[in-house]
Amino acid sequence: MKPIFQWSQGILSFTGSSLLMTTIVLSAVPPTQVGQCSDTSIQQISTRLVDGQTGEPIPGSGTSINLTNGIYLVSYEEIPMLSQDSQPGDKVKLCLLSIPQNCPPGDNRGRIYSLLNYRTNGSVELPDSEHFCGGA
Repeated sequence: MKPIFQWSQGILSFTGSSLLMTTIVLSAVPPTQVGQCSDTSIQQISTRLVDGQTGEPIPGSGTSINLTNGIYLVSYEEIPMLSQDSQPGDKVKLCLLSIPQNCPPGDNRGRIYSLLNYRTNGSVELPDSEHFCGGA
C-alpha cells in the first residue's frame, strides 16, 4: 500500500482518492536558556490533582497546564487566567525566567516560566514542578 501523504523538502504531497483533514499544531522547541522565549499552544488545562479512582479533577487543588511543546506547568493555587480565561488551542508565548542552581544530577525540576496568552493578553509566571530540584 502506498502512503497517503509524503513530506519532502517542506512540500506535503498526497496520493490516493481520499484526503483526511487533521489539525497539526506546530510548536517551537521550548526555551533552554534564561531569557529565551518560544511560541507554543495550550494542549490541556486542568486542576493540579485528579481523583485516582475516577480520573475526575479535584476542585481547589490548584492549576496545571500542558503545552504542545511538552512543557508542563503547575500551581498549588487556582490561576483564573488559565482555568477560566484560557482554553486549549490558544497560542502562547513561553519564556524561561530562571533555572535552579546546584541541583542533583538528573533533577531538572524547578524552572520558572512566564506564559503570555496572545488571545486574552493575560500572563502568569509558573514553575514546571510542584517542588524544586532536590525537594520532595
